[in-house]
Amino acid sequence: MAVHAHPDDESSKGAATMARYVADGVEVMVVTCTGGERGSILNPAMERPEIEANIGRVRNEEMARAREILGVEQRWLGFVDSGFPEGDPLPPLPEGCFALEPLDAASEPLVRIVREFRPHVILTYDERGGYPHPDHVKCHEVSVEAFEAAGDPERYPGTGDPWQPLKLYYHMTFTKERTLTLHRAMLDAGLESPYEDWIKRLEDAPPQWEVTTRVPCGDFFETRDRALLAHATQIDPNGFWFAVPLDVQREAWPTEDYHLARSLVDTELPEDDLFAGVREKVSL
Repeated sequence: MAVHAHPDDESSKGAATMARYVADGVEVMVVTCTGGERGSILNPAMERPEIEANIGRVRNEEMARAREILGVEQRWLGFVDSGFPEGDPLPPLPEGCFALEPLDAASEPLVRIVREFRPHVILTYDERGGYPHPDHVKCHEVSVEAFEAAGDPERYPGTGDPWQPLKLYYHMTFTKERTLTLHRAMLDAGLESPYEDWIKRLEDAPPQWEVTTRVPCGDFFETRDRALLAHATQIDPNGFWFAVPLDVQREAWPTEDYHLARSLVDTELPEDDLFAGVREKVSL
């Protein structure tokens, strides 16, 4: 189960991993916390009045196409996008948004889905949300709460029979090591790197979690990109996401990377499989 803040997050973080496990016969569920109603249109070709007026419906339709491409199941938690506040000082968050929901109210529907779907592994963001969007931070909080509470019969009564997931991972998509490696690979190939500004920002970034798990999934980068393109309001096909050729990516960095934040099974680090330790436990 991968828990994400907005539609499109599932395609930009961990999509190739999910496609790989779907191909292996694993049941994969994406949970999307909000509808992305306050997201900006980031593709100039989609900046049209009829799109802007119906952005919630459009993003729902984009998510439907992306989940079909990835081959995953998907559920909505049903909360309202908080938007990304900007300014100094920051403006208050809009009333009724996901980030302002009490933790138990925001977590209850996720606990219900965990108990229904019964995942062995949950993917989410770290405590900074991967980047400081309030919905990403809230997504982290509800994911940790659901991981810890779903197996406790005393908590969240009325949401189904208890189920304890066995491993919790944080996405480590934009690490310094990966960014520098892809940057050098582009230069070595005689190509212009899209990472110049990223590298400057990473110099001042706070310390990151250790990468404990690298999932080989280069064969599914094309599927990931098709899922990204399904989110046409958010992804410019001529933009940053597609600046590095797939053959360069597969040669330089053929994995998607994670930090193992919680584990109730024995596993040896580093891992190359999200189900390391789980397969052994389930087979007993």
